[in-house]
Amino acid sequence: MEDLSSLKDDLIAAYDRQASERDRSERQAWKIEERDKFLNFIRAHSYQSLLEIGSGPGHDAKFFQNEGLEVNCVDMSPNMIVLCKAKGLNAQVMDFSHLTFADNSFDALWALNCLLHIPKSELRTVLSGIQRVLKPGGLFYMGVYGGRNSEGVREDDRCEPKRFFSFFTDERLKQVLAEFFTIVSFNTLPHSDVLNFQSVVMKNG
Repeated sequence: MEDLSSLKDDLIAAYDRQASERDRSERQAWKIEERDKFLNFIRAHSYQSLLEIGSGPGHDAKFFQNEGLEVNCVDMSPNMIVLCKAKGLNAQVMDFSHLTFADNSFDALWALNCLLHIPKSELRTVLSGIQRVLKPGGLFYMGVYGGRNSEGVREDDRCEPKRFFSFFTDERLKQVLAEFFTIVSFNTLPHSDVLNFQSVVMKNG
């Protein structure tokens, strides 16, 4: 496997190049449903603050802000953060492997299709950082593709540079997440012949 800094540089370059295209794209219906379900969890707890990591152009962060939440969003791609700020979002370039927010800063955290770019050897470090910035009892949504065990740069990736992906079986992902969080719900949605989408809502503590 390439070194971690090289993988991150390629991810940043790929998403910088795609920023405008992703900003113009329509949100898929199933992703909107996932977002609405998590908002219901947040409202059931009367929570107010949310951090989105891997925010992309800010479509989801803007939705949560429009719903009355206090939103912060971070992404490693500078071009994505420019688009977030243009939407009036509190956004900054940040590697979510090294979150710089204070302990217990947020009621909720939203991570859709970003943690699948983290090598398996680094995932626990990232989850520990998420646990740290979430308040006790805070809610964490993680959505990734998986269902089989593999990691590496996908040669069939349409992005350039080609991106690194890490996939877990359902059971293995549950095992790793349960080391840090209480799993509230774990659902899968069909995606392709070899992958599904893993939708997980967790509580900190």
